[in-house]
Amino acid sequence: MTTESRRVLAERCRVQAGWCERLGSPLYAVLLRRAADDVEAGGPTWSVLRGREEAPEEFYVALRLMGSVHRLVLQGRAPALAAHYPSAGGSPGEGAWDEFRAVVDANIEELRGLLDLPPQTNEVGRSAALLGGFLLVARESGLPLRLLELGASAGLNLLWDRYRYESADWSWGEPTSPVRFLGVFEDATPEGGDVAVGERRGCDLAPIDPTTEEGRLTLLSYVWPDQIERIERLRGALSVAREVAVRVERADAASWLGGELRRQHPGEATVVFHSVVLGYLEERSRREVVAMLEEAGEAATADAPIAWLSLERAGDVFEVRLRSWPGGRDRLLALTAPHGPPVRWREPDDQSAT
Repeated sequence: MTTESRRVLAERCRVQAGWCERLGSPLYAVLLRRAADDVEAGGPTWSVLRGREEAPEEFYVALRLMGSVHRLVLQGRAPALAAHYPSAGGSPGEGAWDEFRAVVDANIEELRGLLDLPPQTNEVGRSAALLGGFLLVARESGLPLRLLELGASAGLNLLWDRYRYESADWSWGEPTSPVRFLGVFEDATPEGGDVAVGERRGCDLAPIDPTTEEGRLTLLSYVWPDQIERIERLRGALSVAREVAVRVERADAASWLGGELRRQHPGEATVVFHSVVLGYLEERSRREVVAMLEEAGEAATADAPIAWLSLERAGDVFEVRLRSWPGGRDRLLALTAPHGPPVRWREPDDQSAT
């Protein structure tokens, strides 16, 4: 049984290593492959991860391990490893694995406890992928937007209209924002326009307060340390969060959404949105969310429309889709990376039901 448990956990590390390599984190790709070997050899990585082999893939045990170690680095408790982490001013190099393993070995029990914390990246880059959908709802409805985010974490993507987006000769958003996306779209760009946001609300099973030091540390720890652009965007978004209040309630998606959709909001377009969240929900909860949206959609009017905007994995790609009521029209708006840009926006004429 022990051999099989090690095999399962080692495979989880290797799969995540492949994703990190494809998504631009060579440091994590190397460390995770060595971690997989260490698990199979019964080393300290195995001591941290043992017992987690029964967790579903959506538990993302490898990401939890890496985020937990990164947390120690950001706290200044692993200076030798920090020398290899760009997020702490270091540079990846020979010896990174040896220092990583030493940190794991010295903090086994603490790391085992930190694995209970769910990954909370609150990836700000997803705002760039969702942007075109928000603009489309605002333009088609002609109404202020009421934003409801499922799995909102710290609510940073509820602040999408306070960021700046630029691509070739196209731009949208706050010109002086500390969060700037350059070269967002690969080819076509969405039609811009003015957007008014009337309300920003979200839910999460374990919401994070981005205005606290603990909240900032947790969010930064789950960003891959050699992806400095993502880290800089996150730090910029944290500064915006100190200026704009967002309410994120501790609640599961289905129960919270049901209450929100029962509240009538004539004169506003309600936009329910989420990004890389559905995979974390139980099947029953996913079905309830869909049923609630369809029921609310049936009651939608031109003066109180409902939109469902999502960024979720579809096989090997990530799709941005929009379903809107009245009418229930379903459109594939864009293809993107899981962390956001670059975004392949579809021309308006291509935005038919797909």
